[in-house]
Amino acid sequence: MTLVLLPGMDGTGDLFAPLLSALGEELDVKVVSYPTDIALGYADLEAFARTALPTDRPFVILGESFSGPIAISLAAAAPPQLKGLILCATFARNPRPAFSWLRSLIPLLPVNAAPMSALSHLLLGKFATDELSNTLAFAMAKVQASVLRTRVAEVLRVDVTSKLAALGIPTLYLRATQDRLVPASAARYIAALNPRVQVTDIDAPHFLLQTGSAETARVIREFARTL
Repeated sequence: MTLVLLPGMDGTGDLFAPLLSALGEELDVKVVSYPTDIALGYADLEAFARTALPTDRPFVILGESFSGPIAISLAAAAPPQLKGLILCATFARNPRPAFSWLRSLIPLLPVNAAPMSALSHLLLGKFATDELSNTLAFAMAKVQASVLRTRVAEVLRVDVTSKLAALGIPTLYLRATQDRLVPASAARYIAALNPRVQVTDIDAPHFLLQTGSAETARVIREFARTL
């Protein structure tokens, strides 16, 4: 079984390192990295990720945060070898609709100038370490501001609820109980849309795969064994 990892907002895939270490060798893992210098929307990123999907062996897609809608859309296309879907700290539609008005201001957002202390507080909370904060800083520094702005704009208008509701494959949602970015309502909404979605809570911040890698790896392995 191959686990295809789709990254969060940075898109680099660098932040998967703790999870890769915790998973060991039971699963073959393929990390998808998005372009850091080309501003692509969800549709183009979905097409980009589709080229990385295995065609000769069974696989599971994991969509982290920003990539949840991409993972859902890929699964909705029913690739022949796809056996399951994992959604991690993510959403099927804008998880913060109250912020939709910000769309017109996105071109002005100083995305590359955001204080790392603020990002660490939002994404890592009390689980922050110097190593994780530095890894986050290095990953974000690789991505051009125009790319990040485009991705933020895409989050504010995305809606793949109809695709999610129609999915017939086993789906696992990993919910971070101390997530300051994606509210618990996003997981409840997804579970209400599709009864095949199993929600598993893990005591972690938004960066669930990075701070709760050991527990997350255990849950992922158990899910894969059932497929």
